[in-house]
Amino acid sequence: MTEGQPSAALPIGLRERKKRRTRDALLVAALELFTTHGYEETTVDEITDAVEVSQRTFFRYFAGKEAVVFAVQDMVESRFLAELLQRPAGEAPFEAMRRAVLCAWNGIGEAVEAIIPVELHMRAYRMIESTPSLLAAHLRRSMDLEHQTAELIARREGLDMAHDPRPRVAVAAFSGVMRAAGQLWGQGRDTSMESLRTLTETYLDALTPALSETWRTP
Repeated sequence: MTEGQPSAALPIGLRERKKRRTRDALLVAALELFTTHGYEETTVDEITDAVEVSQRTFFRYFAGKEAVVFAVQDMVESRFLAELLQRPAGEAPFEAMRRAVLCAWNGIGEAVEAIIPVELHMRAYRMIESTPSLLAAHLRRSMDLEHQTAELIARREGLDMAHDPRPRVAVAAFSGVMRAAGQLWGQGRDTSMESLRTLTETYLDALTPALSETWRTP
C-alpha cells in the first residue's frame, strides 16, 4: 500500500455517503408529500424542490414516483429472499419461510428507522392501501414476489412447479398470512417495527393450527 492510497479511498467513501444521504432525503420528502398532499397530486418537481436538487438527480436514484413509494418494501423483500436462500436444507418449506421473514425483521427494523420515521412508514402503508393505482402495483409486486419465493422453495425441495402444486400452495398461504398481519398493523395505533414483527410471528404461528385443528371447544 502506498502512502497516497488511504487518502485516495477517502473521497470515494464520502461520495457514497453523500449519495446515500441524498437518496434518503428524496425518499423522506416524497413520502411526506405523498401522504400529506396525495400521491397523484404530488409532482417530481415538488419533491426535488423540497430537497433542493434537480430532476436529473431524482431520476438518478428512482425510476419514478412509484419506485419511491416501494423503496422500503424493496429492501424488506430483498432481505427476506436473501435469508430464505440461507435457510438449512433440512427445514420444512413453511418453517424456512417463517424463520427467514423473522430473521429479516430482526435487522430490517433498525435499517428502516435509519432511513425514515416508522410513523411515516405506516402512513405510507395506509396510503398504498387507499390509492387504487398503488394498490394495484402492490398486488402486482406481491404476485411477483410469490412467484420468486415459490421458485426458490421448489429448487430447495427438488420439485418441478409445473407438475407439483405444493410450492405455490405453501407460498400462497404464507403470503396471505403476511398480508393479514400487515393490514392489522396498518390499522393499529402501535407504529413500531417490533409490533409488526410480533403480529407477523403471531399470525404465522396460527396458520398450522387454523388449518389442521378443530376450532370449536367441546
